Amino acid sequence: MALALSIFVLLALTVCDAAISCQNEDGEPVDWFIIYKLPKYKIGEVGSGVDYMYLDPSIGTWQLSKYMINTSQGAIGNTLNQIYSKAINKSNSSVYVLYNDSPPDLKYIRAYGHTKGVLLFDASQGFWLSHSIPHFPSFPEMGYVYPSSGKLNGQAALCVSLHYDQFLHVTQHLVYLFPRFYNCSVPYAFATNLPQLAQLCAGQRPEALSDKRMDQLFSLQGEMFLTFAKSERFVDDIYTGWVAQVLKADLMVETWQRQGHDLPSNCSLPYHVMNIQRIRLPKSVAFNSKHDHSKWCISSADPKHLTCLGDLNRAEYQMWRGGGLLCFYNTLIYKAFKQVVDWYIEC
Repeated sequence: MALALSIFVLLALTVCDAAISCQNEDGEPVDWFIIYKLPKYKIGEVGSGVDYMYLDPSIGTWQLSKYMINTSQGAIGNTLNQIYSKAINKSNSSVYVLYNDSPPDLKYIRAYGHTKGVLLFDASQGFWLSHSIPHFPSFPEMGYVYPSSGKLNGQAALCVSLHYDQFLHVTQHLVYLFPRFYNCSVPYAFATNLPQLAQLCAGQRPEALSDKRMDQLFSLQGEMFLTFAKSERFVDDIYTGWVAQVLKADLMVETWQRQGHDLPSNCSLPYHVMNIQRIRLPKSVAFNSKHDHSKWCISSADPKHLTCLGDLNRAEYQMWRGGGLLCFYNTLIYKAFKQVVDWYIEC
């Protein structure tokens, strides 16, 4: 098996010269990046709905991008264009997956996990883009199209560059989430090593061993991520009932808060979960959680330096949905998110 995989890797590398990875604002490879798309309605002003803040390992704090998210320029456009290029999209030497519980141009089906993302990798490496944007990204044959519905609320996206072997862990994460794969390609050579990914691509649901799973993931440059994945069988708020208690950290959580649907701050368990109500990014960009569709949290105590980005809102109806989080102990990311917490409901 090891010899066969080595031969497969060599063959794939000869077919695909450019290494697949997350790409920064200038189209250069980067270990990870985060974007924070600004909502249209901010406190005291109405914006374009397509501006975004950008962060990667080379930048000390949030920077307002010179690009708009509805153009194919910028980090997300550069990264996704690797899928949209015909050389990779039509090749048997790479895997790509687009998943979204609200896919573009298709009817909504509630049975799937509340999760959104993109995978692209070959036998050497690739990227995982996890995001909160409904109806995105567009089908490969359409090229890069940002949905008009994605302008209204704030959104977040995390891209991580990974070695090939890490996509086994990503696949196991997705098994618990049961995402809606609306466009994908898992060639036979990859299906042998990643049968569960091939099943998901074919519209089948692989069996999960329990109702939730926690795992470790390492980026190309060795950044360690903790992945939390829950199926609909784990009926609880992922932040309160699992992540805060396992990581032993009080959390400040930012998720989309729709009136009458959101869960209140929880102060009854050993580790508390407190709702963020208002965000203030650099250059005095402020907005309320009701206009923010992103899902993230940080530890309230500085020594933890914990940040998580993911899929689920703190809402009662989402306790019955599959979804997950990617968490990391990274000081740069933690400080970037800690500084934008403008108001939260304390215990």
